[in-house]
Amino acid sequence: MSKVDEGPRMMPGGAESEGEKLRKPSPELAGPKLLAVSDLHVGFAENRELVAKLHSGSIADWLIVAGDVGEFAADIEWALGTLRERFAEVIWVPGNHELWTHRREPLTLRGVERYEHLIAMCRRLGVRTPEDPYLTWPGARGAGGAGGSRGAGGSRGAGGPLVIAPLFLLYDYTFLPDGATTRAEALERAQAAGIVANDEAMLHADPYPSKEAWCAARLAMAADRLAALPAGTRTVLVNHFPLVREPTRVLRYPAFAQWCGTVRTADWPRRFNAAAVVYGHLHIPRTIWHDGIRHIEVSLGYPREWRRRAKPPAIPRQIFPEPVPGQDRPGAAVG
Repeated sequence: MSKVDEGPRMMPGGAESEGEKLRKPSPELAGPKLLAVSDLHVGFAENRELVAKLHSGSIADWLIVAGDVGEFAADIEWALGTLRERFAEVIWVPGNHELWTHRREPLTLRGVERYEHLIAMCRRLGVRTPEDPYLTWPGARGAGGAGGSRGAGGSRGAGGPLVIAPLFLLYDYTFLPDGATTRAEALERAQAAGIVANDEAMLHADPYPSKEAWCAARLAMAADRLAALPAGTRTVLVNHFPLVREPTRVLRYPAFAQWCGTVRTADWPRRFNAAAVVYGHLHIPRTIWHDGIRHIEVSLGYPREWRRRAKPPAIPRQIFPEPVPGQDRPGAAVG
């Protein structure tokens, strides 16, 4: 069973708003917050403006950026460089859009070469990636550790220390829509609905023969690294795509799920002792509890999506210390 908790959106900036008050660190929660955002899509002017104004309530706070910053290398570098100046640590994982070789992209690298170029860029900026040693977030002092567990991995409170594990796993078309038994059948349904992902034209797996093969290689590498952590290590698993199928159940077009993950990670949150899972991609920002573990989508999405919502975008989301249920709130300011 999965429980859904829709978090409220960011309150507008202004003089001593409620959001401003919430951002002020309390004596009981001294120490860095762990914050997260994804799907910034800074190619859109309105999104770029939000990123330009986004800042932390404390220079000690950490920020996870869970993919889809943009499609062009120059935009990705600008956004990550801007955020790196405002947070103590920035931890990035690629989404599908960063891996596109767009026809208007001056950088013509494809597949693994493009990914490696982005890794080198991040290292120049001081941004952590899936290819770097895992960082350990220390937690906020005085907030009660991991009390109130909802399951083997789930936790309530300050949450530290936690190993932050940025993952790059891709997808392998195994999130089939109900009734479909093969990738070919799932693709036919997507084509009939007119919702074939642009990845099919712009995300290349070179030198791997397919995205499924690249995904399999990434899964093996990540599983080996996670399995090598000391016994009992508590983690925050960060991936652009959801690690379990449940978040995709609410998609308007169920056939789109085939571009959203892999069934091979279904047991990873428990297997690797996750205190929380952070993801993006779906553009449905919310929190669900699955198998006793919190899964948080932290996406901004396209302006046409977030403009329709009743309140301004809530970015970034606070992951730890864990917000009180029903009071999930932004951990930093826009404006």
